[in-house]
Amino acid sequence: MKPTWIEFAKERLGRGHRIAAILMGAVLIANAANAQPKPKLIPAWDASDETNVERIDHGSWQNLLDRYLRVHSSGINRFDYAGLKASAKDTAGLADYLAHLQKLDPRNYSRAEQKAYWINFYNALTVQVVLEAYPVDSIRDISDSFLGGLMFSGPWEDVVAQVAGLDLTLDNIEHGILRPIYRDNRIHYGVNCASLGCPNLLPTAFTAANTETLLDTGAREYVNHQRGVDFVDDDFIVVSSIYEWFVEDFDGSEEGAIKHLIQHADKELAERLRNFEGSVEYDYDWGLNQP
Repeated sequence: MKPTWIEFAKERLGRGHRIAAILMGAVLIANAANAQPKPKLIPAWDASDETNVERIDHGSWQNLLDRYLRVHSSGINRFDYAGLKASAKDTAGLADYLAHLQKLDPRNYSRAEQKAYWINFYNALTVQVVLEAYPVDSIRDISDSFLGGLMFSGPWEDVVAQVAGLDLTLDNIEHGILRPIYRDNRIHYGVNCASLGCPNLLPTAFTAANTETLLDTGAREYVNHQRGVDFVDDDFIVVSSIYEWFVEDFDGSEEGAIKHLIQHADKELAERLRNFEGSVEYDYDWGLNQP
């Protein structure tokens, strides 16, 4: 998930970085309609073998989570990028894990196995992308493209992997595979964009056996945390921009997003949301989720 171009403009101009008005306008116009990618299936990945009971080993990723993920008292899990970057052994371990995943063809596995594969792959790739650029203040500061770097667009459209001979970007995995194939809005609680405003990077690697439980856990943790829903008062709430950017995944409306929040909210929060008739604002913290 990535910030809108309007947000880029506000931030950069607000900081005194004056980009030529014509260039800014052209970019804004060209990208306004697609500020956030829609789920659009990449047909090449729409295949599976439901007879295959083989399991993909994510033990290496679990080892890295055990070593470098910090469950923080704020309720926002942090990843120790500095610690990982300082360990040649574990940096190599991450590279080996990603190389292992890229040697596989996930289409040879069941849908359930693929779901875990793609979520872990996305999260491990994101850590690697941050690690290669670290230290950075935000994942938005990272991009391989000149224009993208100039506009602080982040790495989501950069090619970061190749599977079965096909190049892959982070956007491909999230919006071309996970969202359109599974049609599961809990995917947003599984993939992590290395930001404080994002749902937690969970301390357990996804597997075919635990994916549904972990997605429910991620949804519950996020919705019941202040960055998911924050009641400023009885007539005003601030909710995560996720529910605005990807509103089509939540029945296409603010009302649908509220219903989704109620579904995963604790009893007290759910009751407040059911009775809420005030105004809604959206917010997101793009600061890096480091300790």
